[in-house]
Amino acid sequence: MAMVVQHQQQRETSSSSSSMKQQQHQHQLDNGKYVRYTAEQVEALERVYAECPKPSSLKRQQLIRECPILSNIEPKQIKVWFQNRRCREKQRKEASRLQMVNRKLSAMNKLLMEENDRLQKQVSQLVYENGYMRQQLHTASAVTDASCESAVTTPQHSLRDANNPAGLLSIAEETLTEFLSKATGTAVDWVQMPGMKPGPDSVGIFAISQSCSGVAARACGLVSLEPTKIVEILKDRTSWFRDCRNLEVLTMLPAGNGGTIELVYTQVYAPTTLAPARDFWTLRYTTSLENGSLVVCERSLSGSGGGPNAATAAQFVRGEMLPSGYLIRPCDGGGSIIHIVDHLNFEPWSAPEVIRPLYESSKVVAQKMTIAALRYIRQIAQESSGEVVYGLGRQPAILRTLSQRLSRGFNDAINGFNDDGWSLMNCDGAEDVIVSINSTKNIGNSTNSSNPLSFLGGVLCAKASMLFHNVPPAVLVRFLREHRSEWADFNVDAYSAASVKASPYGYQGTRPTRFTGSQIIMPLGQTIEHEEMLEVIRLEGHAVGQEDPFVSRDIHLLQLCSGIDENAVGACSELVFAPIDEMFPDDAPLIPSGFRIIPLDPKSGDPKDAIGTTHRTLDLTSSLEVGQSTNHGPSDSMRSVLTIAFQFPFENNLADSVATMARQYVRSVINSVQRVAMAISPSGLSPSVAPKLSPSSPEALTLAQWICHSYTYYLGTELLTSGSVVGDSLLKDLWQHQDAILCCSLKSLPVFIFANQAGLDMLETTLVALQDITLDKMFDEAGRKALFPEFAKIMQEGYAYLPGGICMSTMGRNISYEQAIAWKVLAGDETTVHCLAFSFVNWSFV
Repeated sequence: MAMVVQHQQQRETSSSSSSMKQQQHQHQLDNGKYVRYTAEQVEALERVYAECPKPSSLKRQQLIRECPILSNIEPKQIKVWFQNRRCREKQRKEASRLQMVNRKLSAMNKLLMEENDRLQKQVSQLVYENGYMRQQLHTASAVTDASCESAVTTPQHSLRDANNPAGLLSIAEETLTEFLSKATGTAVDWVQMPGMKPGPDSVGIFAISQSCSGVAARACGLVSLEPTKIVEILKDRTSWFRDCRNLEVLTMLPAGNGGTIELVYTQVYAPTTLAPARDFWTLRYTTSLENGSLVVCERSLSGSGGGPNAATAAQFVRGEMLPSGYLIRPCDGGGSIIHIVDHLNFEPWSAPEVIRPLYESSKVVAQKMTIAALRYIRQIAQESSGEVVYGLGRQPAILRTLSQRLSRGFNDAINGFNDDGWSLMNCDGAEDVIVSINSTKNIGNSTNSSNPLSFLGGVLCAKASMLFHNVPPAVLVRFLREHRSEWADFNVDAYSAASVKASPYGYQGTRPTRFTGSQIIMPLGQTIEHEEMLEVIRLEGHAVGQEDPFVSRDIHLLQLCSGIDENAVGACSELVFAPIDEMFPDDAPLIPSGFRIIPLDPKSGDPKDAIGTTHRTLDLTSSLEVGQSTNHGPSDSMRSVLTIAFQFPFENNLADSVATMARQYVRSVINSVQRVAMAISPSGLSPSVAPKLSPSSPEALTLAQWICHSYTYYLGTELLTSGSVVGDSLLKDLWQHQDAILCCSLKSLPVFIFANQAGLDMLETTLVALQDITLDKMFDEAGRKALFPEFAKIMQEGYAYLPGGICMSTMGRNISYEQAIAWKVLAGDETTVHCLAFSFVNWSFV
């Protein structure tokens, strides 16, 4: 009996223990504690995680129902598993990122240590040279020490003759030695590029030389590509150097270590209309070093006739490439360290003196070539890794090709090479705008009869260049991009856009259309540092009347914008655009137009300047000759060259009409851009820097006071209703007055010396060009006969009211005005008549 009772107690104890374990297990599940999963359960959960890393509550319950092996696991525990799985994935990615950053920092640290060693060697050499020079000066010796030059220099006669093929290898080895001494040695005194600080997040380390012959720039950085891929990219210079028109390898010879020697002919676009393009005849040597590094070095060869076609080369000025190239060294763990050296002599003597700094600036070479090469390689590397995201479904390679086509088409238009079919048209007597025509340019596909480009006679280009003072290029381009309605005529855009429409309904230019003035910017892609943006612009248009009310009249432009970073020293700012169809294919025809603004390096202590007054603009094409030298005073702190080029398609029988329209349109764009430049100039209309209106006239503020005071003196009323009587506010109110106010000199042939903003708009001119306009040019014969008798009354009574009538702008457009008021402007002593002032009330274009 006792044994039965004992057995029953054991069963009760065992049952109680099992129940407690189940309760404890359930308690663990409720608390979300760890549960051991089988391999099959983990595999099932991983499959779900791959499809949905964060399943909802319903999704988790559905998973339990559909997967029997998970039936013994609570939904809350599955939720915890997915949380832990996401956490592990995040930790894995962070660990991978930190390892990559560590490798990058290690490589950058190695690069900086090498740079530090190079600088220490350079300092030691300079100390030695300084001591030697002190000794020479102390002994009063007249002997010039040749050792004070760089360790490796390029002799004066540095060009090598390529007529002897047996000597090409020795030339190549010499080029390699000199290049390596520049890339990693002390052959050139490098200084850090302004505004480009080295660091782990920067593109690389950039330096320029300010003491060597020609212009030179150097870069070194880390890129996550293999050396052979980098060599392939860099040798294809036309893909990343936007100013490279053509690169042709004429001869290729094998060399030691599996290397090659190439004879290369390169053509480089001219950046403006003011100087000829450059070409180079070079030897390029590709080889590998003992440490596994790859080297591509290059230098010019002698012989002006080098190249495929002597007639083609006649359009270029032969430049010189001093030993330059690329050193690519593989890194531990992947990637490469790149050293880039560009050392060139652009023969600046062939350019007008006012833009000669453009060809003497190492900063410009650094931005256009050296930094551009490193940025392009990094862009390719990031695209290859999938880190770059692009819009509207376009692949990165396609977008790069579109950018290159825009830039190349714009450069072709600016340069107008004869071998491309361009020729100059007869001008209209003024040389401010150059018009060239290309009747052979094949824009469309002649096999597609529905493409209107098949029937075009060709393309016409109107272009001009001018000099800006104290106008930040980046700010100007940013304004032109964001405020297109301030300078563009949408009807002209519609005319150009009609050529790319694939249907007859696309010809907005021939149909009544009203444009709202608004634009929508749709990004396509941008480079990793946002120094270049590719975008689609939509200009909204609406039909006028009842004809085709449902047909879209919008205009679409493909636009490339670059150089809008104000801190990028020496960077070129561009806004290039071309009309496109709304659903444009990747190979759509492009007819680019746009603006390019290049900063000019000021020369410290150089008194030469083409213009002595601050913040003026000048058309240079008609007044500058090669070798011209003028001395007008100190240079401004900020100067830049603006180049404008607009292309227009035309039919064979309308070439002259389109040329007249293009010339007038570009002149109106120039006037608008000059007004914008005046508004955004840091100096603004401040009287301390306001331009003098003529060599003998007072400052603008003083003249404004004389104008207003004389108006009140003679007419008995205030000219300005705002109550401004002195200071900047008076000048500002006069400048912004709604009536066109003009002042002309008291001469036998009166010449305008001042106009407010409305006056410039009415005459369609600028303050600079105003001084070349005489009063009689505003009126026809009848108008002059009616005006001149009033001069006697004005001089006698001091003022006169003139009836309304018609006058003309400088563009030949008729202007109607309700009334004109003329009065004498007295100088400060109130006895001397300084000039005559006119106010045209309620004027408008007819």
